[in-house]
Amino acid sequence: MAEVEGVINGTYDYTQLRGDTGPLVYPAGFVYIFMGLYYATGQGTDIRMAQHIFAVLYLATLLLVFLIYHQTCKVPPFVFFFMCCASYRVHSIFVLRLFNDPVAMVLLFLSINLLLAQRWSWGCCCFSLAVSVKMNVLLFAPGLLFLLLTQFGLRGALPKLGICAVLQVVLGLPFLLENPVGYVSRSFDLGRQFLFCWTVNWRFLPEALFLHRAFHLALLTAHLTLLLLFALCRWHRRKYPVTAEGSLQKEGSTPAPHTQPYPLNHGKIVSALFTSNFIGICFSRSLHYQFYVWYFHTLPYLLWATPARWLTHLLRLLVLGLIELSWNTYPSTSCSSGALHMCHAVILLQLWLGPQPFPKTIQYSKKAH
Repeated sequence: MAEVEGVINGTYDYTQLRGDTGPLVYPAGFVYIFMGLYYATGQGTDIRMAQHIFAVLYLATLLLVFLIYHQTCKVPPFVFFFMCCASYRVHSIFVLRLFNDPVAMVLLFLSINLLLAQRWSWGCCCFSLAVSVKMNVLLFAPGLLFLLLTQFGLRGALPKLGICAVLQVVLGLPFLLENPVGYVSRSFDLGRQFLFCWTVNWRFLPEALFLHRAFHLALLTAHLTLLLLFALCRWHRRKYPVTAEGSLQKEGSTPAPHTQPYPLNHGKIVSALFTSNFIGICFSRSLHYQFYVWYFHTLPYLLWATPARWLTHLLRLLVLGLIELSWNTYPSTSCSSGALHMCHAVILLQLWLGPQPFPKTIQYSKKAH
């Protein structure tokens, strides 16, 4: 509230905007949304009203997530009980802490629903809106880029990427006109240093190593390498034409009339986006407690979407439980950080080794599900 109050008072230089917790480090979308909350809550004084608003936001997030899972039909229904009722930390992030992370994620899940509905332009627009609230959404960007290139090719993807870029410029225009360097360096600062006292995932490291630039570079290298491997070996598929009835034509067969150019199925879209984000989280320089919401709602899909005989339902639930326990340990310990990395490694291994689900048909019937 203190940060957006500066904008309300006429300060558009991002280097001059700050609050009790430090300088304003979020893009312009955050300013506009929390400016609305500023007025809706009596200049930030009506905390109960803010909690009610965030409770509605939480329910909207669940609705959007359930719509995604309903369309993919990969996760058994009993898992949703744990998603709704078993995370103290997520409930705290939404209705006690009132962070901007949930706002960014609800826009992200809306974007994914639009992509599943083949509304690619609107999906990219909502994706850019989510980035304008908090740039952690950029962890989904490699997956989105892969999907756009797969669906439209390079020339067709450029207009969609243009939508994302233009929206960022339009939202940030008042601040760009005042101090463009200050706005970009503050709101999209990729080199910002995190405090060791708040880390959830690297507590077992010496603080000197945690802060060392070589360690950050190693994480970035591992992040990009794994993204490239997944894009080339796991997400990439052979392109078969699809008939109007929805069946795939094998390579070398005579093209049927009314074939359509290689549509992406729901599972492919969700898998690429969720996996892209998860890889980024695995190699993050630091994870703070509010960052849990970045991937909490995607974990059931990552655990259940890929069949693996060695990973039973019980083991999957155990992984979810250990992750929840790690995020609820405050302050974090070497054991909690180690357990979190172990669970992440299990999920990554399953995603890499599991069979790649190529659909036999593109059109799904309710009876088949």
